[in-house]
Parts: sequence; structure tokens; C-alpha cells
Amino acid sequence: MNKKSGGDSHVKKTARRKLCLGIIYGGKSGEHDVSRCSAASVALVASKKYNVVCIGITREGLWYVQDDINVQTHPSFGQVLSLKETGTWLINMHSATDMLELHNKKTGKTVSIDVVFPLVHGTYGEDGTLQGLLDMIGVPYIGPGVLGSAVGMDKDIAKRVVQNSGMVAIVPFETVRADDITTSDDALLQKIAAMLPVFVKPANAGSSVGISKVTAVADLKKALQKAFAFDSKVIVEKAVDCREFEVAVMGNEKPLASAVGEVIPQHEYYSYEAKYVDKEGAKLAIPAQISDALALKLQQAACSVYTMLECQGMARVDFFVDKHDGTIYFNEVNTLPGFTSISMYPKLWEYSGVSYPKLIDTLISYAFRRHRVKKKMVKAFLSLKK
Repeated sequence: MNKKSGGDSHVKKTARRKLCLGIIYGGKSGEHDVSRCSAASVALVASKKYNVVCIGITREGLWYVQDDINVQTHPSFGQVLSLKETGTWLINMHSATDMLELHNKKTGKTVSIDVVFPLVHGTYGEDGTLQGLLDMIGVPYIGPGVLGSAVGMDKDIAKRVVQNSGMVAIVPFETVRADDITTSDDALLQKIAAMLPVFVKPANAGSSVGISKVTAVADLKKALQKAFAFDSKVIVEKAVDCREFEVAVMGNEKPLASAVGEVIPQHEYYSYEAKYVDKEGAKLAIPAQISDALALKLQQAACSVYTMLECQGMARVDFFVDKHDGTIYFNEVNTLPGFTSISMYPKLWEYSGVSYPKLIDTLISYAFRRHRVKKKMVKAFLSLKK
């Protein structure tokens, strides 16, 4: 790890006060509760070093600045950050100061956020939309930018990019849109029937939301309807007899890979229920019990995919390894992985020697580095006068 990250020039400018970390969480997404869970963990740890300001987004898309860090207990997710729908705060979105400025109309208090941790999992938070807003404001933020977030979120596009590179194999899949079903595309259905058993997934969703395993054509329509409830594009992917591995990656131009972890589902597959509802739904093996040679291949593949998909800051890259012939398949990249104390991303880095607090510090340093590079870009072109 680069130990000079603490010498960031932006940090020096704010040395007279604690660096202010803004945590944006919640959102209009099927992963709203997961987001609140990640936000609680980050807020509790980060507040020991930074001035933390939490901004919650409701399921309807309304933004509320929280007066403090208030953690509640959720029956399925454990500790989650509360989201009070009150307050008289205004969000001043301009790029004059490289900060996100918040103003309280009632008290006159102003808070300037130096860097943002966008912890809105899923739609409107992980897909590049929130990143685009933060870019327009001009504030540094953790994680990939607009392109990396958008490509990483869309499983269809991410798989096609990796497939076209020829560097990592892809499990056979078909992309389905709503019109394909209404027009009764027999050719498409025949292709899918030949692939059975398959997994049906929303192209743009995380946390296994909307996923079904289908073993018979008769069950396909119901699975597609379930997936289409979360996205207008669905992928149907051939099920392979495999082991599932995950690698945490961080960095900008020169990414670093963590040790390899393995997800061992105790359900038929790693469903939403296995991840968040059933505490015994899956086992996480850190490190994965595999050969050093396979671990190195997965780490190298993770960094290659990370760079190929324009990721920066952080991401988790997931793979399948065929149990019979050892083929490595790229599964997906998660540009905003779960960030609870027991989530795979921080646990992999913890095993690799980077503690949870240090991980937050390092990701903040990457955000500032990228921001400095972007600030140097020419914003206008002046044509020469004749």
C-alpha cells in the first residue's frame, strides 16, 4: 500500500479541521435496506476520525440531511442507519469550492463536505447516475466514475466487454427485453430451452435481487416476470456446476487485488435470502481453499477486468470456476460492494492486512487523487484568432 496517501494536498488544506466525509445512502432501489446497513457500518467507524455527515435518500427519491448518526436494529439486516424524513437543510450544488455545501435554513449553519462516500447500492446510486451528479458538483467521491459504474452495473454490457477482450471466459447467456416476450420470439425461447438449467437475472440489479433458477421451460415466464419487475432488460445465463470466488480490488491506474474468497451457498444458489435473510444461508471462506496458482490467476483476472471496465477506487470482481474442467468464468463486477463489517469486500482486505478503518482512509485517498487529475483537465478550448 502507498503510505503517502495521508499527504494529500486537499488534506493539508483542511488540516485545521477534521476532514468532512459525506455518506449518501438509501435510495430508490430494491437494495435500499442493504444500503442503510452498509452506511451504518461506515458511519460508526469513520466518525472516530472524520466529521461524518449523513444524507439519506428515501424510497421515493427525497433527500434529507441527517442531524446525527442514529443506528437502528433491523430484523434481517442487523444495524442500519436511520433515515429521518425531517429537516430544513438545503444542498448547495455548485462546483466553486470542490465541496458539497449544506445549509440549514433554520439555524444558519453551513457544513462543507470534502469527500463523498456514495453508499447507494443498486439503481440510481451504483449505475453512474449519482456519480454524474457528484461530478457536476465537483466534489471528490469514492468508487468508480460514471462510465465504470454504468458498465459495471449492466451485467449484459459488462459480460460483452469482457467476452470481446478474449481474456476471460463468459458463461453462455442470452439478453431478453420486454418486447421479446410480448412478440413470442420462438427462436429466443428455443435458445433458452437448449441452455436449461438457467439463471434469470435483471441486467441492472445487485444483491441477487430478482434472480430465479429455472430448470423447466414452463417456469421461464414467471421467472422473467420477476426479473422484469426490477429492470427493462434481463439476462438468461446457463447454470454451470461451479465454485464461486470473489476478489476485492482497489486503486486507480494501478489496481491492487486482495486475497481470494469463496462463497459457499447453503441454499441451492446464492440468493437474496441466502445473503441477507438466512444467517446460515452461505459460508464465506477467507482465504479460499485453492492452489496458489489458481489464486494468482483469479487475482490477475480481477485486476484485468477492473481496468477493462474502467473501474477506479474500488470494486469486487466475481468469478465462477467449473468444478469439472477448471475453466474460469467472469461472473460480474460489483462497483459498490456491501460495506458492513462482515461483508466480503472489507473482510477480504482485512485478511490481506488492511483494517476496516485503514480501508476507508485508503479509499478516500484514491478519491482525492482522481479528483486532482480531473481538475487538471482543460475545461475549455479557445480557438486562435486569425
